[in-house]
Amino acid sequence: MHKEIALTPEGQTQLEDELRHLQTVRRREVGERIKEAKEFGDISENSEYDDAKNEQAWVESRILEIEQILAHAIIIDAPKKADKVTLGCKVELKDVETGDVHKYQVVGSAEADPANDKISNESPVGQAIIGHKKGDSVEVTTPSGRVLAYEIVKVTR
Repeated sequence: MHKEIALTPEGQTQLEDELRHLQTVRRREVGERIKEAKEFGDISENSEYDDAKNEQAWVESRILEIEQILAHAIIIDAPKKADKVTLGCKVELKDVETGDVHKYQVVGSAEADPANDKISNESPVGQAIIGHKKGDSVEVTTPSGRVLAYEIVKVTR
């Protein structure tokens, strides 16, 4: 039994594009690297061959991972109205202590990319804000045990 994986339509498209790229371009590139490395002779002490084989293993495992994600994905459309924080919503949070405002999109764990302001619904912040609405205050306990207080400033689709 696999866990269902939430994806936005954009996340589904990105994974499908990555899968296509890995199956066509990357597989061919790695195959060429392995072929060239074999031409250097003895493969038992050939670091180029080892590197290429390691990369091939990574490419193949990533292909399997993406295929599994897509096979078990539930596509989450942006909510029709944005009164509560749900998957796919964009949220502005104000740090009560500093006054800083952070903008995030709440996505499923397979799509999370904190560097690009996409936080997982399973992350501490994601869990704390799901189901809340504009004006609500939430507390987030970080993995280090620190408690942060946020006010939900805005919820949009």
